[in-house]
Amino acid sequence: MILFWALAVLLIVSAVFTVMQKSPVHSVVGLLINFVILATLYLTLNAEFIFVIQIVVYSGAILILFVFVIALLSSGVGPFPEGPNRLPRIVAPAAIVILAAFGFLIYGLARAPLGVLPAHISTSTSGEVGQANVFGSVADFGSALFSTHLLPFEITAFILMVAVIGVVMLAGDAAPDRTRHRPKRRPRKREPIVKANR
Repeated sequence: MILFWALAVLLIVSAVFTVMQKSPVHSVVGLLINFVILATLYLTLNAEFIFVIQIVVYSGAILILFVFVIALLSSGVGPFPEGPNRLPRIVAPAAIVILAAFGFLIYGLARAPLGVLPAHISTSTSGEVGQANVFGSVADFGSALFSTHLLPFEITAFILMVAVIGVVMLAGDAAPDRTRHRPKRRPRKREPIVKANR
């Protein structure tokens, strides 16, 4: 219990350190410490699979992605040119998609009402780390993710997909200018034509 409270305090301190830093590189270092402490907290809860995923995915891939974004954004010496505002063109398609999604949801609820939800049945038991079907094992994690928590998982995936599409629509060029990087040709100097006076 003492280890849990110590890790919880360190987790909060590292999160505050990450947010309060002015330098983005220092924030990345604080975020790395936060991820490692959170992974250690998962390990104390006998969730070894989530511990490995936290280290490999978040402390590895996503944190390196943050480092590359910071490096690319701070590489230029001048301000970025402002592109065209594409936000007004997204309002109508977004409204149509949201209304269609709500329509399908209402139609599905009208055809098959939920009624009384069944009682939650625990799919895992306590046991030693590494055994099958114990809390934190791979089988227990997959069973809980794709049965009990399937709807939040699908909603999270949909929100992430919408965010990616929004970023591409706002930041991407619809028609990139291919002549932007071509070197400019210097005009040839023409000699004046002098008419001979006869």
